[in-house]
Amino acid sequence: MPRAEPTRKTLSDYRKSLQDLKKSYEASEEPEKQQLWEIIKDELQDILKKYSLNFSKEQMKIFNDPIHGHMELHPLLVKIIDTPQFQRLRHIKQLGGTYLVYPGASHNRFEHSLGVAHLAGRLVKVLHNNQPELKITKQDFLCVQIAGLCHDLGHGPFSHVFDGLVIPGAKKMKKLRGLHDDIPENWKHEQMSVQMFDDIVRSLKAENEDVMKEHGLDDRDITFIKELIEGAKTSEWRYEGRDEDKSFLYEIVANKQNGIDVDKWDYFARDCHHLGIRNSFDHQRLLKFARVCEVNERNHICFRDKEADNVYDMFRTRYTLHRQAYQHKICNIIEDMFAEALVQADRDLHEGKPEDMLKISEAIKTAEDYSKLTDEIFEQISSSTSDNLKKSRDILNKIIRRKLPKFVGEARLTENSMSKEELMKTWKTALEQYRPTDLTVSLNAEDLPVYVVDLDHGMKDKNPIEKVFFYSKRKPNEASPIKDYQLSSFLPNRFNEEMVRVYYKPSDDQAAEDKKEEKKKVEEAEKCFQMWCGSNFGVK
Repeated sequence: MPRAEPTRKTLSDYRKSLQDLKKSYEASEEPEKQQLWEIIKDELQDILKKYSLNFSKEQMKIFNDPIHGHMELHPLLVKIIDTPQFQRLRHIKQLGGTYLVYPGASHNRFEHSLGVAHLAGRLVKVLHNNQPELKITKQDFLCVQIAGLCHDLGHGPFSHVFDGLVIPGAKKMKKLRGLHDDIPENWKHEQMSVQMFDDIVRSLKAENEDVMKEHGLDDRDITFIKELIEGAKTSEWRYEGRDEDKSFLYEIVANKQNGIDVDKWDYFARDCHHLGIRNSFDHQRLLKFARVCEVNERNHICFRDKEADNVYDMFRTRYTLHRQAYQHKICNIIEDMFAEALVQADRDLHEGKPEDMLKISEAIKTAEDYSKLTDEIFEQISSSTSDNLKKSRDILNKIIRRKLPKFVGEARLTENSMSKEELMKTWKTALEQYRPTDLTVSLNAEDLPVYVVDLDHGMKDKNPIEKVFFYSKRKPNEASPIKDYQLSSFLPNRFNEEMVRVYYKPSDDQAAEDKKEEKKKVEEAEKCFQMWCGSNFGVK
């Protein structure tokens, strides 16, 4: 016969058990009474030690931050911070080439990582204090904070430029030149973050083998931290760090369910502060209304239904930052040039791997090599005298002197837009058919490249709020997606758009042309672009 399911105890049952224990203690005689007291005290201390998230104030180190104020971090996090692998983040700009357009955007990955660790700890404490039944332990708390601290260790020079442009550019170049390509497909900085974290753990253990054990962490906790950095991507539970009842912890640092995580909360607040862009999203308030509910047989972090507009503001803030800053027309072209300079300087893309060139794409193979790769590579190339780095030097010199490709025009693609290949084909045809008003000017597609920029609210063309679960005041343990009638009627019908941009980017032999000639070409290109946009090419 199948075993009967054990009856689940209620709070009343636990209260009765404690009352019975109290009666037993009061009815006991000395010396048994003293011995019983010692047993009870030890058991209670063990429970408090495991489930209390309060640490000694003497242990904590305080960091003063312009965004979050005074942040208290655990000594184990401080040990991680005080490693060369982590200190490297001081030399990587949070917003890459955006700093060259927005002069206030000088902040680095270092302070962002501290902020994410702080917010991760705050969210865990809110959940623990409001829902002790979740049985969040000190180990859970530390692991989530460490994951928040280390989630960006794998960023390369100029942040997303490296994994978004440089590595794909290196792979493309290897294919064109018939070189052996051992760069993993779809390589992302999160993979490198895990590799760098492993290297930090090794270096800390080399100094003190028991450094993790002293703070209650074992090998399973290390696995858990690495899983948190990459996020829980699959619907089937395949994770070893924690059992499925703790699945909500995987949504704090890198939320693959709906994109609401403390990483975004920090960079929205921090980037808006440094860019001078208004942030309408209130993460402090949303934090107060976070709660874990079981939805579709899994524990998820959910929010009060009245916070739906605040959640939408979060996604809208993401779009605004991309539209105004991250995908700014000049930021994008500067980052494109910087990526080109790094690909040209990469010794792994040349036969014999010349020693006077730089180890760039192959640096992702080891944490030791990658630790040396920061934004300082810009100065390394600029100050180099190597003939092999001349092309890269020239590109960076153009960035410094603001000799950038000229922006010709931008248009929003319609819903039934064509592919990038079709856009380029129709643009080339438009240039060939165009008759310049100035007969001394000739236009060609090689000098006028097309760029397509994707803008969305975080989930491509989907409404991201549909993936968020909300609970009500009357039913705090039941959550579901928000109903349409509960949302503002002013929300958009579309949640993504594509922008097509054209720049005038003369070849090296044309770069010496005088300003007047350049101005003529740009003016004619603008006229052609406007005609192209109005000629039923799926663009308006």
